[in-house]
Amino acid sequence: MVVFSADLLGLRIFISCIGLVGNVFLILSITQTKFSRVKSFELFLLGLAAANLEEIIIVNIYDTVILLTSSSAISTWSCRSLQFLTVFGESASILFTVLVSIFRYQKLRDADKRVNLPIYLDSIRSAWMVSGVCVLLSMLLSIPIFAISFSGPAGNITRSTIGCPPDFFHCSKNSCPITNAVYKYMFILLCNLLPLIIVTVTGTLIITVLLKQRKMVMPVVSVSGSNQFAKKSKGPKLQRSTVAVLAAMVLFQVDWTLYLIFHLIFNPTDSPYWAEMEFFISISYTSISPYMYGIGNNLFSLKNFIKK
Repeated sequence: MVVFSADLLGLRIFISCIGLVGNVFLILSITQTKFSRVKSFELFLLGLAAANLEEIIIVNIYDTVILLTSSSAISTWSCRSLQFLTVFGESASILFTVLVSIFRYQKLRDADKRVNLPIYLDSIRSAWMVSGVCVLLSMLLSIPIFAISFSGPAGNITRSTIGCPPDFFHCSKNSCPITNAVYKYMFILLCNLLPLIIVTVTGTLIITVLLKQRKMVMPVVSVSGSNQFAKKSKGPKLQRSTVAVLAAMVLFQVDWTLYLIFHLIFNPTDSPYWAEMEFFISISYTSISPYMYGIGNNLFSLKNFIKK
């Protein structure tokens, strides 16, 4: 495993650097605006970028420093703390993605009928509250890491040589304590499968709304010049943002579907390449998605930085 990881170390560093730059760039582009002027969608993107950034940093520390060095001197508390931070960042990134997808669908739904009537999440106070709920849920989903058992009849030798096992749930085919098994499948259900279903459903609904709006849009000659200008100025911007969200949602679906398949088919303790598979699956979304959101919402443009 060490040799294989060393061969992919360059690719790991490259993808991680892309993710670090993209998420930092997204955070800076949003925080340049005064917080009193930050919109709900930008606040959700800020939370997503912060979670992505934390996950990239901690995953690299965990994989590179702990797994690749095969250090047995790592204390159990340090191992649990790194696993907690990794799971926390992963959960927060997933929950903020769900939040972004729901918000985008609500904004797009009945866009032609409601004119400028705000939705619930348009309120910045509501946006802060929902963001806080996402952070709190991520913390609650990560805390059981400190309660699960590290012991196992067949895994003690492996754990002592590796120091910090690649499987956060410490649940192998030969040894899987009840507490570990309950936490594993609860986490997969609440933090992987359920968000994947929600993102898939909202993505389908967004595509349905876009197709309906496209059928309804007809060139009307009698429309006044001012109304035409309003539609032209608002429509393309919303559509571009929506396409960016859809692209990120597709990437999310592909990554976490693969994650679920690997988790249900392979056993981390038996597969020597588990750490590499998990790394590239999880980091690909956190590294690429900020560019999709930033470019699609015009946050990465040079004009945007000059104005601010």
